[in-house]
Amino acid sequence: MASRMFSRGVTSLVLLSSLASPSFAGGLERGGYNIDQLFDTSPFSFQSGVTYVTPQRKLKDVRDTNTSILTGGGNLSSRPDTADDTSNYTIPYIGFKAGFGDAVDCLVDYSEPFGAHTSPGLNWAGANDNIETEIKTRNYGGTCSYRFDVGPGQLRFIGGAFYQEVEGFKERLVSTLPLLLGTGTGVGRLDIDDSGWGWRAGLAYEIPEYAMRASLVYNSRVKYDDLSGTVDLRQVPVVPLYGGLVTPVSGSAEAPDSLELKLQSGIAPDWLAFGSVKWTNWSVLQSVAFCPTNGLPCPAGGLTSLDLLYRDGWTISGGIGHKFNEQWAGAVSLTWDRGTSQGYGAQTDSWTLGLGAAYTPTEHIEWRFAGAVGVLTSGSSGAVTRNGVTYGDDVSYSFDDDLVAALSTSIKIKF
Repeated sequence: MASRMFSRGVTSLVLLSSLASPSFAGGLERGGYNIDQLFDTSPFSFQSGVTYVTPQRKLKDVRDTNTSILTGGGNLSSRPDTADDTSNYTIPYIGFKAGFGDAVDCLVDYSEPFGAHTSPGLNWAGANDNIETEIKTRNYGGTCSYRFDVGPGQLRFIGGAFYQEVEGFKERLVSTLPLLLGTGTGVGRLDIDDSGWGWRAGLAYEIPEYAMRASLVYNSRVKYDDLSGTVDLRQVPVVPLYGGLVTPVSGSAEAPDSLELKLQSGIAPDWLAFGSVKWTNWSVLQSVAFCPTNGLPCPAGGLTSLDLLYRDGWTISGGIGHKFNEQWAGAVSLTWDRGTSQGYGAQTDSWTLGLGAAYTPTEHIEWRFAGAVGVLTSGSSGAVTRNGVTYGDDVSYSFDDDLVAALSTSIKIKF
């Protein structure tokens, strides 16, 4: 039988493992939503952490498939047919949990659940598709739970809300004609931002004596109904009607809803098994069109668009944790992410191995550190047709299996 001290010491490694193994394949997934701190057994706890991720996606066999000098950047076939697509990034987290009596726990937290940053640059054959794209989110959440005795354990009802901000930009080579005429660089830029609200609800059942917990949590969509910004074509004066101007634009999109099942249980003294299955509704993001808001006509498909064409994501993870002594514990996990790209884009399946440790010098302080290494599987990208519309016809490319690595550290203060 696992002791209560085992439950307090080792079960926290489930959170550590998830921080060490961020999702590398699913849509715009970064840190995702994580409320594991809500289950901390201390009356109060403060936690702060950061994960640093280094994906190494490299594109090859790049071919310019839209050589129009006005809208396709011109013929870029003489440029390099390889590119480093991805950029390193960090995932911060801050949370404060408080318990009220024997039944109510609440958590307020800051996280960055979604994001993306690709930066292949200007000097490659696909610059007409992408020079640099970055999307960031900031999430401010509040979640509470109410628990009561049921059978040998406790049933917990979970509910909460979160406010989410999004901002981003994309640059691409619209035309090479301004370079030839000496009137600009030919690069166009889209800037956007918006904010919205979401909510979560769930259930959990716990038997502390066995370090057993099962939780099921749903996170709602976040609607960005006023995703607005500008399209800057001052460096592309040759584009009819919009060239040489900064045009205000707007569109709409949704951050996906998700459903996650997490399981853990003591399997022997000082040993814990854990696992999770998560579905994320990335298929809500297909093509996000942006139309002018200043009275100018909107071309078919928008003045510009963010074409994603995602399918739903699935993440399955499992692992083992072990408490070595009163100060040290460790965990190992394996995670599979189903890629969300469907012939367009470079988000294929990934496999990730995570290793983590926790050091508890006193009963009030816990320091966690972890690492992960994974494989981004191979594939290709090119033109695809959805509902009679062709996307991805600017450039085609392929990619081999690539490596990804991550380092994570956090500190928790309990009182």
